[in-house]
Amino acid sequence: MSYLAYVAGFGVAVTAFLWLRDLRIFSRTGLSGYRKAAYLGVPFTALALLGFFVTAYAEAWEYLGLGLVLLALYLQGRVERENVWHGEGARERFFGSAERTKDKGSRKRL
Repeated sequence: MSYLAYVAGFGVAVTAFLWLRDLRIFSRTGLSGYRKAAYLGVPFTALALLGFFVTAYAEAWEYLGLGLVLLALYLQGRVERENVWHGEGARERFFGSAERTKDKGSRKRL
């Protein structure tokens, strides 16, 4: 197991964090873009985890595993999301602190 396994493990942690952040924002706002991002975060995190296992346990294919992790991060970033922040700081954006919406049922959903 080389040092690239640690890089891939960090990529998996980032992918899972972004998925859970999208899930938190969807649960607070009910916006359809974050709903789609939260649903698609599951297979993207699984793809990143597969890439980690390929990197960690198949030394001949460790670059392929890193490619899978990077592909998962790239695909997760391409999902269209609505803008929920208006002047908040980096800390609020990092943790996904969006304003709660009381009536989530009136929003248009996919």
